[in-house]
Amino acid sequence: MSPALTRWITLLLATTSAMAVATVYFAQPLLESMAAELGVAQQQIGWVVGATQVGYALGLLLIVPLGDMIDRKRLLLGQLLVSALALVSVGMAPNWAMLLLALLITGLMAVMVQVMVAYAASLAAPGQQGQAVGAVTSGVVLGILSARLVSGGLADLAGWRSVYLVAAGGLMLLALVLWRCLPTAQPAKQRSGYRALIVAQFSLYRHDRLLRQRGVFGVLIFAAFSVLWSAMVMPLSAAPLALSHTEIGLFGLAGVAGTMAAARAGCLADQGRGERTTGLALALLTLSWLPTALVGHSLMAFGVGVLMLDFAVQAVHVTNQSLLLAGRGAMASRLIGAYMCCYSLGGGLGAVLAGWVFAHWGWAAVCGLGMAFSTVALGYWLWLQRERAAEAALQCSGQNL
Repeated sequence: MSPALTRWITLLLATTSAMAVATVYFAQPLLESMAAELGVAQQQIGWVVGATQVGYALGLLLIVPLGDMIDRKRLLLGQLLVSALALVSVGMAPNWAMLLLALLITGLMAVMVQVMVAYAASLAAPGQQGQAVGAVTSGVVLGILSARLVSGGLADLAGWRSVYLVAAGGLMLLALVLWRCLPTAQPAKQRSGYRALIVAQFSLYRHDRLLRQRGVFGVLIFAAFSVLWSAMVMPLSAAPLALSHTEIGLFGLAGVAGTMAAARAGCLADQGRGERTTGLALALLTLSWLPTALVGHSLMAFGVGVLMLDFAVQAVHVTNQSLLLAGRGAMASRLIGAYMCCYSLGGGLGAVLAGWVFAHWGWAAVCGLGMAFSTVALGYWLWLQRERAAEAALQCSGQNL
């Protein structure tokens, strides 16, 4: 029998998720420094984030499904060790090509986060899966936001390369803690092999309507999220603001408050309020670009926009996962992997487009791009609500007949 999801295990998974996902986001306050040292043009900076997201997407498709086949503890330990080696390679990269390759491997291993989310959902009692997903995902988001502050501070003290070398040591220490404390949990036996499992994951997109719908939301919200966090370093570090790495990283704190509030979204999904939560959060996401566009006039307004965006994105993200995993713990890894692939692709798309748009048209155009992604997501939600209402009316008229 699988061990229960205790508070200690939840805390351990959330902490591990925070540290693991931070490796993907360390680069965002450092993009200018990386480009300057390696001689890269401004319009190519977005490929730093894009390479990591490509690796992340590959890991979601090829590694996360293994969580439904083998002991997740062994899988997590292996990923932590390989990730530590990849981070050392990033910190010692001599050129642009080697940097991108090492970051791709870093993203490939960072999918341990989804293994932990699926692990928590499979251990949680029925009716509490949304709460478990929300708790672990809160760790993920705190890792995303704190990564910017930590990387900015370290970069100001010892250069951008030190960020990755210190992180590698942290992951090695974390692997030791997991080895000693995390319980072994064998998944249900699969009749098919790894290849069939991968094929089955791709088939989910065709057969699972809810996955397709939530996948679209994942692409759009994380594209908007990545547009902001990939491009904001450029206006903040340039004159007249000329903020340091540490000061730019401090904006991550503005998102922490939004993140903590968004953790309740899983509980609302458990109570049957997932659709309403999604709609309200998408409306807030669209509005968040208005204060964000004022970065040149008011840093306070910009901070409010960051808080609004982070809250909205994470509320939809937690709700998406909660709805997908409800009552389907046996295939949790495959569902999370398939969904997060959409999420990762959106992140890569947003990062690459944001760098290119800023280089050609400036910050106002970047905000317009982010608002466009957000508006399309809100419009898609409204269209789904109208479709559901029409289906319900048709079903009701059929019963009356």
